[in-house]
Amino acid sequence: MNFLQRIAYAPFLVQVVVTRRCNLSCTYCDEFDDHSLPVPTDLLKRRIDQIRKLGVWSIEWSGGEPLLHPDLCELTRYAKGKGFTRVMLLSNGFLLSQDKIEALNQAGLDDLQVSVDGVVPNESTIKVLKPLRAKLAMLARAAKFRVTLNAVIGSAPAQEAVEVIAFARAQGFRPRVCLIHNHDGQIKLRADEMRVYEQIRRQLGRVFREGADYRTRLMREGRAPFKCRAGSRYLYVDEDGNVHWCSQQRGAFTVPLAEYTPRHLKEQFYTPKGCADQCTVGCVRTCSRYDQWRSQKAVSR
Repeated sequence: MNFLQRIAYAPFLVQVVVTRRCNLSCTYCDEFDDHSLPVPTDLLKRRIDQIRKLGVWSIEWSGGEPLLHPDLCELTRYAKGKGFTRVMLLSNGFLLSQDKIEALNQAGLDDLQVSVDGVVPNESTIKVLKPLRAKLAMLARAAKFRVTLNAVIGSAPAQEAVEVIAFARAQGFRPRVCLIHNHDGQIKLRADEMRVYEQIRRQLGRVFREGADYRTRLMREGRAPFKCRAGSRYLYVDEDGNVHWCSQQRGAFTVPLAEYTPRHLKEQFYTPKGCADQCTVGCVRTCSRYDQWRSQKAVSR
């Protein structure tokens, strides 16, 4: 990919599934199973090489639970050697240990994001502060990479998200909030959850206004139209090596990564997505934000 193509269409972020298996089974999640083997390391390295050829800026390990992959640190080190701007990780945090944090430090990990659904376990999730406090405190002491603690509104009593945010700030983590969505990435919140959202928004101020403050528009108006650049500025690569628009629209658009070219990036940059108006997928919103001034319409090949 030449320099002008990279500037115009290359992905800011690619999320790569390294294993579909997860050690948890949150009832709202459709991105995991309890049996899949990790994607072979050599195969993932070939995918990293292919991703780099597309001019990608940053790469992020996803799952399932990526820490279940036995060679995650090796993959991180390999990706760092390929020149990505940032190498990042999404995790539920349960498998963190002192040794694992040190290994991730040494491998050169840049960012870790841990989503915490609330404070006390409930029938939907155990991914909450009560069992995670000690591990997160250890993470705050030992990690050399940036840590984002993502409070989730919609999977636990809403007021618990306020405590998660307070804990994040006390530990020196970057606080973030996401909204629970249904299985196609669309918003679904009750009135009490919306009130807590507004409370957190006031507390965090400018830090909260991610992606042109799309969350507030969704809450107040029910829709937040934007020019979605998924398939271009953002890619989701599943465990089988297929590119999708995002984790919540798997199958709506699918092309094998091995066949993905700058032509696909350009086509998807200009392709409107019917799911965009009520989308809650923050990484897609953020990656699309920089090109809102550019037109979007389907183009011929």
